[in-house]
This record gives sequence, structure tokens and C-alpha cells, in this order.
Amino acid sequence: MTNGHAHTTDEEAIIAMLIMRATAIGEKNARDALSYDSEDSVEFSLAPPLVYHGKDEGGLQEWFDTWDGPIGGEVQDAKLTIGDNVAFWSGLVNMTGTKTDGTKVDLWFRQTLGIVKRNGRWLVAHQHASVPFAMDGSGRALLDLRP
Repeated sequence: MTNGHAHTTDEEAIIAMLIMRATAIGEKNARDALSYDSEDSVEFSLAPPLVYHGKDEGGLQEWFDTWDGPIGGEVQDAKLTIGDNVAFWSGLVNMTGTKTDGTKVDLWFRQTLGIVKRNGRWLVAHQHASVPFAMDGSGRALLDLRP
């Protein structure tokens, strides 16, 4: 970074992008949500398979359609580190809402986003979401943890 002003402008642009992306996810709009991802994005999601490559609007919209109403969210412990053309964001994310079968969701998970600047625009190129698992040999996902 050559000066603090460029850093502030990039920080503001990244935060605005992340807010717009989160809004699109909350509104269950796959096309808009994916418009903030790079074409060659890589995702390590909570759901199988182990890795997704690129954008899958149909698959994301299918998942959105399993929700009744908006998907809520909250973030804690967010951290953003910015370089010239690359940045990463990490935080604890709370996903809330109701599934179409009536199941209530209130899940905290860890998320890390790798963000790249391409043609002057910041895009998510890498995302990783995870929950801890019990280290007692059961392999059970720990879905009830709270920050």
C-alpha cells in the first residue's frame, strides 16, 4: 500500500461488497449472491461435496428454496486483512431462519473468505465454512456451540 487513503478506499469497497453479498444471500437471490464471486471461485462449504469449483447458481438456488422466508445472519469477531490485489476476511457467522419443513435453524460457524481484486472490482475467490467436531472419537459435528 502506498498510502492510507488507498487502503481505506479498498476497505470500504470490500465491506460494501460483503454487505451486498450477505444481503443477496439473506434474500435468497442466487444470481445476485454469486455476482460477487470470481468465475474461478473455490468453496469449501458446510454441505457436501468436499469442494465446489466455480459458480453453481442452480445448486445455490435449490438450497435457498429449502428455506421458508429470509435467511438471517449475524457476524462476530470479523477481521479483514488487505493487500494490493488480495484480501482475506474471517469471522464467526450465525445463520438463522426456518426451513420449509418447519425446522428452526440457529447455527454458528467459522468462515474465511479469500478476496481478489480483478479489473478494479473486489470478488470472493475462495470461501471456507466449518464447524468444530467432537474430538472424542465420535466425529459428531458440534452444532450447538456459541461464541
